[in-house]
Amino acid sequence: MDARKRRELFQRLRRLNPRPTTELRYRTPFQLLVAVMLSAQSTDKAVNRATEGLFREAPTPQALLALGEEGIKRHIRTLGLYNTKARNLLETARILVERYGGRVPRTRRELEALPGVGRKTANVILNTAFGEPTIAVDTHIFRVANRTGLAPGKTPLEVERKLQRVVPPEFRKDAHHWLILHGRYVCTARRPRCGACPIADLCEWPEKGRYLQEGAGQEGAGQEQAGAAGRGRPARAGDRAAPRARRG
Repeated sequence: MDARKRRELFQRLRRLNPRPTTELRYRTPFQLLVAVMLSAQSTDKAVNRATEGLFREAPTPQALLALGEEGIKRHIRTLGLYNTKARNLLETARILVERYGGRVPRTRRELEALPGVGRKTANVILNTAFGEPTIAVDTHIFRVANRTGLAPGKTPLEVERKLQRVVPPEFRKDAHHWLILHGRYVCTARRPRCGACPIADLCEWPEKGRYLQEGAGQEGAGQEQAGAAGRGRPARAGDRAAPRARRG
C-alpha cells in the first residue's frame, strides 16, 4: 500500500470516528492497567463485567492490596488464567504502592517491569492513559495490517515497527483504536464484512472479492465503530452497568 492510500485510509476512519477510544471501562490509569492486564485471552465485554465489582471494592492499588489474592480471584474467576492474573495484579499493586506512590509509571521500561505487563499492554497504557502515539498490535490489528497491505509483517513487533514508520504522524495517536475497532467489527477473522467496509477500495487483500457481498448495503459500518468506541469511554461517576460491547 502506497503513502497516498495510507493517508486516505486514515482520513476515512477519522471522518467516521473522530474520537476513538478503548471499549474497556475505567476511571484512572491504574484501573486501565488492571483492565488491560485482565484482557489477555478474554473479551472486553467479559473484562468489563469482572471489573465492575472489582473496581467498586478496590479502585486503587492500596485497596487492591487490602483485598488480597483470594479477594481478587472472587471477582475475576470468570476470566481465563484468573489465578495467574490475580497473582500478577496483587504484585503489581504492591510495586505501584512501594515504588511509585500508587501511581502508574509513564515509561515503557518501568511498565514492562511490572508482573504480567508486556510490550502490548505497555503500549495500550502509554497511548490510552498518557496520550503517547504508540500502537499496540493485537490479533485484530495484526490481521488488518497484513490483510489490507497497510503494514504486512510476520510478527506483532514487525507490524508495530512498520506501522510506526508508515502511519502519517497526525493519525498515529489514534491509529491503534481505529485499527482495532475496524478489525473487531468489519475486517473480522471469519466472514469479513467487505461489502460494508469504508476502505474496501483501498484494501489490497486478494480474497476480498469473495466477501464483497458480506454486509453490502449496510451503510454506516464506520458509525458502528464510532458507537462502539463511545461505549468504551472512561466510566464516570453515576455510571452503573458495563457497556454491552460485542465480542472481539
